[in-house]
Amino acid sequence: MCSRPLVPLRTGRYNSAPMPIMDSHALDFISYSYDQTLRYGVKLGQLLKPQDFLCLSGNLGSGKTALAIGIARGWGSLESANSPSYILVNEYSRADGAQLHHMDCYRLHNSIDAEHICIDERLQSGAVLMVEWPEQIEDWIPIQRLWITMSFITEDKRSIEIRADGDRFAKLLSEFRKNSFQHGST
Repeated sequence: MCSRPLVPLRTGRYNSAPMPIMDSHALDFISYSYDQTLRYGVKLGQLLKPQDFLCLSGNLGSGKTALAIGIARGWGSLESANSPSYILVNEYSRADGAQLHHMDCYRLHNSIDAEHICIDERLQSGAVLMVEWPEQIEDWIPIQRLWITMSFITEDKRSIEIRADGDRFAKLLSEFRKNSFQHGST
């Protein structure tokens, strides 16, 4: 709700309270297909740097793994990405030796469980961390991160909300927005 009323201008239009159109730390959009979700992931993966931390949140079937597969492709993984549901962590390599660690924390229940997957050591090694079900280990998640929430809309459509916490991730989100939403880019 506006804190001040609309004011008529001489042009016949109205001046409303200033309202931001975009938040530089957030982005919401819809993916209309599995392939489009993969492409968004590729564009995001191309922007990742060592020690980046991505949180992929959403219910089962919301598209987290599809996005993760695209992220790994865009990052340059030599291996095909897949869900690490039963083994907790998949480690992917790039030709330059860099590492991307894809973690699935669905089966973790507390900080003792989280300790076993060595998040701090993985970050200190320079790996990029991509975590599905980050809610399960919130106490272990860095304050500076990219938090992606996905929601099922229809069989093909998914809502994707991205929140950037920290300067590094605000810059990453800005680049992702520019690369993904220029006319005809996805």
